[in-house]
Amino acid sequence: MANPYRKSTRLPEGSTRRFPLLPRLIATSLGAGFLPVAPGTWGALVAVVLWLPLYLWAPAQTCVIVTVTASVVIGIAGIWASSESEKYWGPDPVVACVDETVGQWVSLIPVAGVALCPWWEIVLAFALFRFFDIFKPLGIRATERLPRGYGMMADDVAAGIYSAIIILCINYFYIFPHHAA
Repeated sequence: MANPYRKSTRLPEGSTRRFPLLPRLIATSLGAGFLPVAPGTWGALVAVVLWLPLYLWAPAQTCVIVTVTASVVIGIAGIWASSESEKYWGPDPVVACVDETVGQWVSLIPVAGVALCPWWEIVLAFALFRFFDIFKPLGIRATERLPRGYGMMADDVAAGIYSAIIILCINYFYIFPHHAA
């Protein structure tokens, strides 16, 4: 039996040619959404790849500020671009994966704030975000009912928030337990 939540990656004929370049690049996370399998995962990986140099070479405070700012700015641009994508590709097209990029950045905010965070927290933030994004527990699915790009972005931001909360708890109680006492 086919998964009712799986969406086709097939786009309407000629739609990519008509869709203006700027919103298309934003909506597809610089084209990652066009990769053949699991565009949402590719969108999340784009976030990690773009974020990693910042994390490695910027002070923790700068990394947090830039990550939050990028999440907000690209989130707003992504709402617009995702709304535009629906005009050309139909409702919530799977190739529009900027929402996964933004949601992944949200999940990385608590990692960004730790100068020497264990590398596995980046992997855990990725895995947690994908879990919450795919299964949509705890009210995440309800956010998809918002109209146009708002619904496309909201579920991924919520998935990122849940992931960030778990990472914050791990950091507070296990990585830096002296703060918990």
